[in-house]
Parts: sequence; structure tokens; C-alpha cells
Amino acid sequence: MLKDKKIAVLGAGKLGESLIRGLLEAGVITIANVRITAKHQQRLDQMRERFNVAGTLSNKVAAESADIIIVAVKPQTVPVVLSEIGEGLRPSQLLISVAASVSTAFIEKHLAAAVPVIRAMPNTPCLLKKGMTGIAAGSNATSEHLELAKFIFDSVGRTVVADEKHMDAITGLSASGPAFIYIVIESLAEAGVKVGLPRDVATELAAQTVVGAGSMVLETSEHPAKLKDMVTTPAGCTIDGILELEEGGLRVTLIKAVVKATQRAKELLET
Repeated sequence: MLKDKKIAVLGAGKLGESLIRGLLEAGVITIANVRITAKHQQRLDQMRERFNVAGTLSNKVAAESADIIIVAVKPQTVPVVLSEIGEGLRPSQLLISVAASVSTAFIEKHLAAAVPVIRAMPNTPCLLKKGMTGIAAGSNATSEHLELAKFIFDSVGRTVVADEKHMDAITGLSASGPAFIYIVIESLAEAGVKVGLPRDVATELAAQTVVGAGSMVLETSEHPAKLKDMVTTPAGCTIDGILELEEGGLRVTLIKAVVKATQRAKELLET
């Protein structure tokens, strides 16, 4: 679906780089058809050394010849980018924004033509093709545009199609979520060190335990509570650990973390 498409990635930061690397390693894009932009020439040079990808400091130049434009800048920078490219875009192009907090209506308002817009929220594990992305269609996007966007993000992980009203919640859960899980892994590893394990062994045990638990949820489609009960034998050691987690408020704290991140996601464009 992408082999003959020209793609412009506006803003080759960490997320933009993750997408480019993931798509290249998945073999679904041709590097000759990709052009990137960055704020500084040094970043363009760095990306050229890593991927042999063409770059320019001009968002307008990159966007005008692309079939698919991926806007991967910070939310506060989106209005500036749209002011640069908005007049020149055509309805035959597709604009995909991965900027948190920025609605499709906001983007469409800054475009001169009825360009189809898809709002996407991927997370950084896209770098390893283990990402999770939520996508939502703007008013001019068709089911075909959604399928194309889904194909892009399926190439670097999993994708869910959602109503746009849920995109801030997706940001708070799956985009911010890896940071929360890294803290969980770090804490489990520290606990392993506390009970006598070498740090490298404890970290590997903790990280693979999280990977395995996530795979169990996805591949069995069982409710996490049921899977938890499968591990929790009567009078065993797991129930004692769970009691400590409940007493420490882990469940409520994680819920509040997602709620707080979701609330912040609604405000990013304005700050």
C-alpha cells in the first residue's frame, strides 16, 4: 500500500524517527520516497547518516510533493506548521497528525482545501514494532484513508480505530503508559535486588514478566482479573504480594496517573 507513496514526515524528532525506523524495518516503505523536516540542519544530517533519508528545513517543500504528510511536531508547533503548508495542500493528499491534543477540526480549519485528515496517537515502542496506536478520522477522511493509516501503524505494532472523543484518553493510557510501566519494571527489579538477585538478572526477570503478562492478556483475550486469579493460589505467596499492592494503593495510583495524563493531554495545544 505504501511502496509507491511519497511520504513527508514533518518533525523528525523521537516519535518521527521511531515511525521511520519501524516502517523501514517492516519493509513497507521505500526510503527514496521519504522526505523529512527538522528545525535544525544538524538533525537532518543525523537522520541522513542513520537512514540515508532526504531532508529539508522547509515544511512547505516537503509537503507539496508528498502523497502522505505525517505531522510529528509538538502540539504547540502545529499551528506554525499548518500556516506553512495549509495553503498548498490538495484533497488528493492525506495528512496524518500524531500531535497530542490537536483535533482534526483544528487542523481542517487551517487548511485551504478539503484535505482528508487522520489523527493518530502512537507510542514509542513503535521503534521495535511493538507500538500501540489509536487513530480517528476527520470530516473529510474516508474508510479508505482510515485503512491506509491503519496499515501504516499496524506495520509498527497494533492499531485501534476510535471515535475522536476518545483520543485524549488514548494519549493518557497508551502513549503515556510506557513511562508508567517502566517505573513498574524498575520497581520490580529493585525489589529483586532487595531480595538478593543481581541487578541485571532482576531487570531481565522483571521486563520479561511484563512482556509475558501483556501477551497473555492479548493472546488469550481473558480478563486480567481472571489471569491474576490463575496465578494466585490459596495461601500462596502471590496473594501476600497482592495484599501489599492493595495496601500501597497501586491500583488507584495507576488509575489516577492515566486520568491525570488524559486531562493534561486536553491542554497541550494551549500551553
